[in-house]
Amino acid sequence: MTSAAPFVRVGTTGAVTTLELDSPHNRNALSTRLMAELAQGLATAAADPAVRAVVLGHTGKVFCAGADLSEATGSDPTVGPRGLVDIQRAIVDCPKPVIAYVNGHVRAGGLGLLGAADLAIAGPAATFAFTEVRLGLAPAVISLPLRPKLQPRAAARYYLTGETFDAVEAARIGLITLAAAAEDEAAKALEEVLAALRLASPQGLAESKRLVNAEVVRSFEQDADARVEQSARLFGSPEAQQGMKAFLERRPAPWAVDAD
Repeated sequence: MTSAAPFVRVGTTGAVTTLELDSPHNRNALSTRLMAELAQGLATAAADPAVRAVVLGHTGKVFCAGADLSEATGSDPTVGPRGLVDIQRAIVDCPKPVIAYVNGHVRAGGLGLLGAADLAIAGPAATFAFTEVRLGLAPAVISLPLRPKLQPRAAARYYLTGETFDAVEAARIGLITLAAAAEDEAAKALEEVLAALRLASPQGLAESKRLVNAEVVRSFEQDADARVEQSARLFGSPEAQQGMKAFLERRPAPWAVDAD
């Protein structure tokens, strides 16, 4: 009997470990299993002296759809939010630079992975949205790495409206590092970054990463428990339960109103 296919495909070549999200049945949602495999891949790369950088990519048209809503009704509502805190922190604490490489849709919790990554390169098919507000939720846990990086006015707009925006706008507001106009341009930009990282010393990369992530680390240390509590409270609320049920049934939430 063969083992189940991995949700995160791992490969290492040319001093770079690639962690590719590959859970198409739920659009690469942040299930317990996917986050565990991602954490293991990060830990292995962090411990390998031959690895200079980590690329976080994806298969299919979706980078990550956010939380796995099928797991959002467990007996302990803090498990999901705490798991997302841990995987974001693992990306931040990894001594190797982590580059998110995206050419697909990124929603809700998936944006937390981008926020935790040191660099993010997006291709022309990438789109982004903080969809939590439309489900009766809030981008609580993902704010830990994102709020130190996002423009405040932009965060207010997209947190509150749930609007979808493209890679050019994502770069403008600080969500990603670079927006490529074509897929080959994105691939070239990634290779240029990796070539530069291969010239850097492991110690230099680790210590420089500590410097650039100082505010993000403070955010985790000061607010992680409060954001987990907020997220757990919201997921368990009647309003969010209605919103998630409507989403899974592909119908408007009960509070959605027409302009007419």
